[in-house]
Amino acid sequence: MDRSIATWPRATPRAFLVAAALAWLALYLLLTPASEALVAALPVARDSHLGAALQFFFYDTPKVLLLLTGVVFVMGIINSYFTPERTRALLAGRAEGSANVMAASLGIVTPFCSCSAVPLFIGFVQAGVPLGVTFSFLIAAPMVNEVALTLLFGMFGWKIALLYLGLGLLVAIVAGWAIGRLKMESHLEDWVRDMPRVAAAADAGAPTLAERIEAGLHSVRQIVGKVWPYILAGIALGAAIHGYVPEDFMAGIMGKDAWWSVPLAVIIGVPMYSNAAGVIPVVQALLAKGAALGTVLAFMMSVIALSLPEIIILRKVLKMRLIATFVGVVAIGILLVGYVFNAVL
Repeated sequence: MDRSIATWPRATPRAFLVAAALAWLALYLLLTPASEALVAALPVARDSHLGAALQFFFYDTPKVLLLLTGVVFVMGIINSYFTPERTRALLAGRAEGSANVMAASLGIVTPFCSCSAVPLFIGFVQAGVPLGVTFSFLIAAPMVNEVALTLLFGMFGWKIALLYLGLGLLVAIVAGWAIGRLKMESHLEDWVRDMPRVAAAADAGAPTLAERIEAGLHSVRQIVGKVWPYILAGIALGAAIHGYVPEDFMAGIMGKDAWWSVPLAVIIGVPMYSNAAGVIPVVQALLAKGAALGTVLAFMMSVIALSLPEIIILRKVLKMRLIATFVGVVAIGILLVGYVFNAVL
């Protein structure tokens, strides 16, 4: 990489932000004509099954990657204001209820995923954050994050993205509050429960704009660099469904009329090892083929919020009864979301 390019954000951060925004917008405006031109250049009829699948793939792949890069960069800058120490300090000592709301809201803007569940959980316990408040954060952080909201906005528009944001926050807040009311601190692993309480550390000082931009670029490298294979796999599967599955085929399996479709979607979703980047393109294709919105939202939430890897990781700090309670409470919330939206939409 040219040294002048590598040092540009630090040397002239405001100019870098303007140039990056203009370049991003120019690429976004080229998506539709470029995808159509690629299909037209191939020996494939545009109105064939393969032509429809290819156009879906050629359009959605760069669109999702562009949206994800832009939002992750912006969220990386925002995340520089919310270090783990500051997050723990904001939540420690607050009463349940309002603290659950704050914890779920912080989960949206903090860069934590299931792989960081154990150290986060330990840090929250040591800082004196109530158990239910901790769960509100741990539910919201993977389920209502910049990746999920970006992909939903890009594929379905702001209404569905806002709907998912509200539903995800509601599930995280209510589930965390319910777990807190059950007073299950005795079901933490003994070594976690017996840890000494420590005060949250003070922040080291505010970063400069250049340092915040570098944090955003680092987030892009870490997050986009990690999830792009899931994006390609998810869009490829979605393209196959879009091109080859008959219209309304999914209505019989994931439609409103089948009462069992919502719990089945949750049961299928829990053991799946995926994330928003991999599952949302599939969700888009399922909806286009007749699946009900509530059922699809329940499936998506179960994949992201109740993933088997996270449950396995949390077993290091939680006893089985508390893990079962966590899974059960969150699953009930997701089921209610699915049934309510199948009834009203």
